[in-house]
Parts: sequence; structure tokens; C-alpha cells
Amino acid sequence: MQRVLNNVPLIPMRGIVALPGEASSFDVGRPMSVKAIEKARAEGGHIVLLCQKDPRESVINEDNLFLMGSYCEILNVESESSDVRMKVTAGALNRVRILNFIRNEEYFSADVEIITDAELESEKEEKLKNKLVETMNRLKSLNSFDMRMNQIKSAVHEPCGRFCDIVAVTFMDKFNVKQQVLETIDIYERVEVVCGFIINECKLIEVDKHIEEETKKNIDKGQKEYYLREKIATIRHELGDDSNEEIENMRYEAEKKNLPEHVKARLNKEIKRLESLPFGSHDVPAVRALIECILELPWTEKTDDIIDIDRARQILDRDHYGMKKVKDRVIEYLAVSARTGSLNGQIICLVGPPGVGKTSIVASIAEAVGRNFVRMSLGGIDDEAEIRGHRRTYIGAMPGRIIAAMRQAKTINPVILFDEIDKLNKNIHGDPAAAMLEVLDSAQNNSFRDHFLEIPYDLSHVMFITTANSLDTIPRPLLDRMEVIEVPGYMEYEKVQIAARHLIPKQFEKHGLTQKELTIHDDAIAELIRGYTRESGVRSLDRVLASVCRNAAYELQSGKARLTLTHTRIQKYLGSPKYSYSPAEQTEQVGTVTGLAWTTVGGETLEVEVLPIAEGTGKLELTGSLGDVMRESARTALTYVKAHAKDYGVDSDYFGKHDIHIHVPEGAVPKDGPSAGITIMTAIMSAVSNTPVKARLAMTGEITLRGTVLKIGGLREKLLAAIRAGIKTALVPLDNKADIDELEDEIKKNISICYVSNAKEVLDKALSKGSVIIPRVADSLRVAAE
Repeated sequence: MQRVLNNVPLIPMRGIVALPGEASSFDVGRPMSVKAIEKARAEGGHIVLLCQKDPRESVINEDNLFLMGSYCEILNVESESSDVRMKVTAGALNRVRILNFIRNEEYFSADVEIITDAELESEKEEKLKNKLVETMNRLKSLNSFDMRMNQIKSAVHEPCGRFCDIVAVTFMDKFNVKQQVLETIDIYERVEVVCGFIINECKLIEVDKHIEEETKKNIDKGQKEYYLREKIATIRHELGDDSNEEIENMRYEAEKKNLPEHVKARLNKEIKRLESLPFGSHDVPAVRALIECILELPWTEKTDDIIDIDRARQILDRDHYGMKKVKDRVIEYLAVSARTGSLNGQIICLVGPPGVGKTSIVASIAEAVGRNFVRMSLGGIDDEAEIRGHRRTYIGAMPGRIIAAMRQAKTINPVILFDEIDKLNKNIHGDPAAAMLEVLDSAQNNSFRDHFLEIPYDLSHVMFITTANSLDTIPRPLLDRMEVIEVPGYMEYEKVQIAARHLIPKQFEKHGLTQKELTIHDDAIAELIRGYTRESGVRSLDRVLASVCRNAAYELQSGKARLTLTHTRIQKYLGSPKYSYSPAEQTEQVGTVTGLAWTTVGGETLEVEVLPIAEGTGKLELTGSLGDVMRESARTALTYVKAHAKDYGVDSDYFGKHDIHIHVPEGAVPKDGPSAGITIMTAIMSAVSNTPVKARLAMTGEITLRGTVLKIGGLREKLLAAIRAGIKTALVPLDNKADIDELEDEIKKNISICYVSNAKEVLDKALSKGSVIIPRVADSLRVAAE
């Protein structure tokens, strides 16, 4: 039965559809809606609720409203404190069809047609109700915890149309679905719409249960995190989306890379393992790191070797001045490689003081042979795992430095420099030098095994070169695997050439200078070397030149047009000279001898002073921070002097009445080494016999009790130190004659070398018999004491 109502107040609703039999609560805030509520309450309390098609629209027009709504009775109205907003509760009575919209100045209204449900035969009505109940029972069988079933038990006796609306209100939340039910006037069709919705919900529950059942087959019920991960995977499978971007990228990289078969098999195994691990597992980072390591390592990639001797010679000469011995050895190495077709051979160890270019020449070698270059510093490493890697059972495990260097190199045949190999340490975590034995042994490194990688890796194609400042701290088995090439310190003329050819152009570029703006002649460079540096290499010289360039840049920026580095300007920039290389004793002195010592930073001159103290008991006093070796040398020297003192006019009872004090100045600097024997012996004999030692003379060599002078090392560095100090004559052991023959002519030209084989020859050449003795304060004290 239909009837028409005119000019009924209307409220547009956002996302709310009221079905007959449903009580809805909503807020009213729009002024027109508030006026419509007030008008409805004044005329009997009935109103039409009409849903907007787009709830986001704030401007209301007829096109944005559905034409089927609800005729409702206002049950309750609560006004907010501002009297602008209302909370309204309305009960829907019937469906209404909008016949005509009426827009007053203050509110919406409409002419509507009230639609009531048709009456059905009792048999047909019962069948439709049973269909609804069966559909709901199916839902209940799938979800026994659904409490909505209990809400509609009391409505079963309602007419079929009203019962269907109550079922829709109970199970439907989305406004567009409820609007569809509201617009379905025919009861048969309405039951089909509601049953279809419930059946669709049943299917969703069945899919979810299927996902849960499939997931539970592969997991433990107690593993909640794993369960969720598997559930997501099953959902992806049901959607037909099994792709995992990270895993697929790994597989793609594995296929693209030319890997050996055993490596490919291991890689695929690890990728499958990563894919199967649950999200958040502690094993995921380690497995991912292993896969990335395998993919980034070079397994077959290599560069083509350039075996061109002339080109290599040009590159070495271009980058380094001098170093003839090193360059010749590299050229020999390339010559053999040209005949054998392989650049892999003996491991080279470059030994020399800091700053002489050991590291840079390795970079030049890599360029000369066309290989990638990787530098790895070993200084301070005290854990074997740094070389071999950490086992993956530890948290934070990572590959060792060897594998890390290969990842950086990107090829299987790079030049790898192990810098400062003499500074490896040993502690409770193992001996890294022992781990290096496998790396540097050509018979073993074709299957080097890193603890993290756990796959044999071939290092036999790598050209290994090492550097060290001293051989003393390198373990003998490790040293045995290397060919030692000494890189000696530079003479002054070499430093001048290095500065002019390499250091000054580099500093000019760094400081924005040109040769027209700043002129530095060779004599200025020599002055910088003598007065402001004291080293075998050129690092300090480089820093001094940088300071000169900074000061020159300041002057030029202040208005100068052109500068020349003169003596005055050097002192202005750098201050007074820091070092003086003149001999400590310009004249002959008694009891003072200049020795020559070798240090890790080059050669040094060493003054030894001896003073006999009268009224003593024959005690030997040693000062100057001497090491055990030098103390033994002093005792040996004193014993020799006592045995031969009569030959030099010293009474036999002299040593019983005098104490002998031996001192090496600069007591804060530790001193030790097996080459000061003849120096101490000469100083003692000079002091006790009151015979001066020749001026501008230095010596080096160890002595035995029988007076034999033993061979020493580091001769070139010691002679360079002597030349820097202005020494004119050097006494060296006869056994070192072969070393002298290999020295450059420039060294031999600047110093006179005398060979000695025993202590008598040393004293004959060093003591100046018949010379006038120049008294010293210490001599005066001794004479007064006697």
C-alpha cells in the first residue's frame, strides 16, 4: 500500500542508511539539517533520512542524493552546549521514494511516497524465511563465535520483509550495500540480495580458514612470528603472487655471474635457506651477508696483464726518482713474466724507513702491469680473525681482510699491498702472522679458506707485495716466503731532485701557485733539507714545502706579484733552523767518539762520552737509556781495553783506582743495537790514555773480546747520516766491503771509508797520537781529583 506525504523535512546523511526497523543515532551540525529537525519536531516528529552518494561532499544538491530513503520517527534529540550541534536518535518506519525535492531558505524538504511491503502467502513467506535462516546457519557453522546470530533470534516471527531488513541491519556495515537493500522493494529480490551478501562473507571465511589450515601444516603453533610470516606467504600464493623481490634479485645476479659450479651450488643453497627463514630470525643477517659476499667476490673476472718492459720503466721513472735497485728488480720480474706468460711469482717485501716511497712504488707497479691496486694496512692487527674472517656462529661475523680486499679489487688478479707487515701483533686471539703464511705461500693460497666464506678461494693469481720498516719483528717463517728488497733512504741530492720533480709541483697545485709566482731554486731546497728536516724519506720535506707554499700564497694574496725563496724568506716563513748537521766536535777531543746507528726512520749519529773518575774502585757506570745489547758491548769493550791498556801507556793498576762512566747523550731516547762496540772501546781507550780522537771521524762495528770487528747492517743509512753530520772519515768493518761496493758513487765521493778488521786497526786510525790535547771541564775535574 502506498501513500504520498507532502513537504516532509529531509536530512541528507553522510554514509548512514537507515533500514526499516533500525534505530540510528547521528550528529546534526549543518544549519539546514538543524532547522529540518526543529521543523519536524514541531509538526509531529517525523523526518526523511536520505543518504548522500558521496559522503565527502559538503555542498548538498539533488544530484548527490539517492532517491530512496527512510521515513523515520524522531525518538530523542540532545543539544550540545553551543545549541548548534544535535545528537539525534531516529527509528526508521518505512521506505520512501522521493517524488519532488523542495529547497526552502532554511531547510530541505520533499514530497515522498511511503512504500510498504506487500503481504505474502504464509507458505511463500515461510520458505523465504527458511532460506535466510539456512544461509545464516551456514555462516554460524563457519564462525561459531559470531555473536550476531543471537541478535536476530527474536525477529524470526516478524513479517518476511521486516525480518530480511533486520538481517541486513545486523550483517551489513557498508552504506552502499545497505542502500541496495533499501532500494530493493520486491521481497523475493531483497532476500536474494541479503542471502548473496551472507554467502559472499561465508566464502571469505572459507578462504581465510583454508589459508590457516595450509599454514598450520608447516609451522609450530607456538611460533607466532613464524605463523604470521607463513600466513602472508600463503596469502601471496592464493593471490598468485609468489615473487620475493630480494630473493629474485639474488637469483638474477647469481645467474648473470660466471661462477664455478661448486660456488653456484653453494650460493643457490644459501638463497633457498634465506627464503625459508622466518622474518626476524637471527640467522637472516649472516645468511644475507654471506650471499652478498659470494656475489660481490670476483671468481673468474680478471684484467689483461700488460707485460711491456719499456712502458714499465717509463712509468717507474716518471713517478719515482732513484730507487735503482727496486726498479731493476721489477723490470727483471716483468722480463721473466714475458717469457713465462705469468706475472705470479715470488712475494716481494720492500723494506726501508718511512717516507721513502715504498707504498707509492707499488701503485706504480700496478699501473705498469695494468692491474687493479688494493692497499691493506696490517699495522696493529692482533686478531687472526682479521685475516681469516669470523665464523658465522658469532653475532656480527664478517669476512677477513683478504676477502674484503678481493671484493674491493673486483678481479682475481689484482696487485695487493700488505702495508706495515712488520707491525702485526700476537695475543690471545691468535697469531695473524701465522694466518698470513697461507696467504703468501704460492703452494697453499690457491685454496685459501676464509672462516666466514667457508668456500675455498683461489689467491694464486694475485700479485702480493709487502712493505716493512724493519725485518726484526717479522717472524722467520713468514720472512722466508718473501724476497726482501731494501729501499734505502735518500741522499741530499736525491731529495733535491724529488722535491723539484714531484713535491713542489704537487704543493703548487694544492695551493694554487705557479712557477711564475714562486721560484724555488735547488740551493733553497737544500737549505730546507739541512735545516728543517731530519729523516731518510721526504715526508717532513713535503710538510715543510707545504708550509712554504701557504706563507707564499698569503704574501701573493697581499699584493706581491712574484716571489723567490731566499735564505731570508725561509727564516721568515719557518723560523730559525731546527737541526744542525755540523759535527758535535769540530776539534780533536779526549773520550768522545761519534758512532753511527741505524733506526727504523733511517741512520743517526751517536755521541759516546767516557770519563774516568779518580779514587774509584773500578766500577763501570752506564747512563743514557742504553739497552741490554749496548750494555754488553760496553762491558766487552772495557774488558778489551783493560787487556791492552799497557800498549797505550796505561798502568796496570789504573782500573782498580778509577771508575769508568760511559754516557750516551739524549738520555730520554732509548738506544740499543749490536754496532756500538768499537765506538765505546775507542772512547774508553781515548779517555784512560788521555789521547784525543781525530775530528770529523765516525765509526760503526761490533767488537769481540779478542778484538775482532764484526759485520754490521744498515750501512748505507749510517753513512748517509754521517754525510749529513759533516763527517769526513768513517771506519767500517772489513766484512762490509761488499756493501760498500754497491753504494752509489755520490756517497763514496762525500766520505772517506776506512776498513778495519780488529780493534788495533780501529785505535791506530782513530787516535791522534802526538796531537795537542784541548782540556775540557771534565778533564780538569779528573786532573784535580788525581
